[in-house]
Amino acid sequence: MSDIKLAFVVQRPQYKGETSRLAITHAIAYQTVEILLEDGQTVTPKLCFIGEGVLGLQKGQNAMDLYGITSTESHMKNALLVDLDVLVCKEDLAKYGIPEAAMPSAEEMGADKSIQIVPFTEIQKAVEEAKHVLFF
Repeated sequence: MSDIKLAFVVQRPQYKGETSRLAITHAIAYQTVEILLEDGQTVTPKLCFIGEGVLGLQKGQNAMDLYGITSTESHMKNALLVDLDVLVCKEDLAKYGIPEAAMPSAEEMGADKSIQIVPFTEIQKAVEEAKHVLFF
C-alpha cells in the first residue's frame, strides 16, 4: 500500500486575494484524485497555516454579509467535515495575539476533526514528509 503525502502551506492572508480559500479548496479536492490512483494507493493531504496565513482563520467572519462571498471560515469547516488534517502554527498565533479559542470549529456540523494547534516543528515535519508541497 502506497501513501502519497501532500502539504498545502498557507503563508499569506486572504486579504486582497483568494490564497487561503484556494489552498483549502485544493486540499479538499484530494478526494477526487483517488479515482485516478492504482489499487492500494492513497493520498494524505495536510493543510498548514504559518506566518501571516494564520490571520484569516478567526471565526466570526462576515464575508457573505459584507462582500457576498463565502468566508475562509466556511471553507475551513468544509475541510474539517471531510476529515482533512489542518495544522496551525502555535508560535504564529501567539505572535499575532490570536487566541486558540478564535479558531473555527465544525463540531456543530458533525465533524470529527478539529484544527490542530501545533509547534512549527510539526508543520516542518509534515512538509518534509510530503511528496508534493504547494505554497499559497
